[in-house]
Amino acid sequence: MSLTVKNSICDVLGIREFSGYARFILPLDRNNYDEAMPLGDIATLMPYHNYVNASHSVEIINEMTDLAQEQKLLFYNYYDNDETQKDPRKKSTGLFFFKGNPKSPFAVICAGGGFSYIASVHEAFPYAIKLQKKGYNAFVLQYRVGGAHHAYEDLSASIDFILGNMKELGMENNDYSLWGSSAGGRMVATIASSSPAAFGNYVKNRPSTVILAYTGHTQFTQNDPPTYSVVGSKDEEAYPSLMKKRTEELQKLGIDAELHIFEGMRHGFGDGFGTIAEGWDAGAELFWNRHQ
Repeated sequence: MSLTVKNSICDVLGIREFSGYARFILPLDRNNYDEAMPLGDIATLMPYHNYVNASHSVEIINEMTDLAQEQKLLFYNYYDNDETQKDPRKKSTGLFFFKGNPKSPFAVICAGGGFSYIASVHEAFPYAIKLQKKGYNAFVLQYRVGGAHHAYEDLSASIDFILGNMKELGMENNDYSLWGSSAGGRMVATIASSSPAAFGNYVKNRPSTVILAYTGHTQFTQNDPPTYSVVGSKDEEAYPSLMKKRTEELQKLGIDAELHIFEGMRHGFGDGFGTIAEGWDAGAELFWNRHQ
């Protein structure tokens, strides 16, 4: 049965197809929610985000349920039992795998939430579903909240896991892009500049492309990959002027970089559903395609 905005958080947690990882579908990381809360109030779980459309989010969950039934959505732990025993916080991590064509490249997508919650239902799952429909393989990262360094380590570990298990995952193409929004943007930009190996005994493979949505991250290197960025003109968390300056500096280094500013938009617009930013992710996918 398909969910509606009248269903509750408890109903999502009880979906059989999400057994073992249902708690990661919604941003419940702060643990201050009521399981009886209707999904129509889902925006209250994401205080740092705007333009959260409850009906759209519920439709995303319904699509994920269908994909899980078809075995086109899987969930993997990228830390083994020894690692989670040493650090129990690593039990709150994992990878949603939206399985595409074996020969297609893959994307790793990191939602934001100020490192206090993970808004994947708003700004990660929607992209993954769209990419999968075009044949790409897409992963959405569930990482530890509470601090940037742990998040960087988790992203690095997840990339290492994917590249080390290509055959088991049914993938043949090791080209990949990193997509990140807000805090997630800070994560992917950091890894793209330094490689996963900077945060542990992980692979040195860096992404071919980075997709950044409304992040205040300003650091970069001359070795940064091509970068596609978006932000709203009214964003008071990730200032458009800073993103513009970073894009221009990348361009001066000869790095292909684009910035798209959406007039009047504030922080955390996700895929822009119902706004002037809707469809921006399609442009990002085309940009990535140029650099594969």
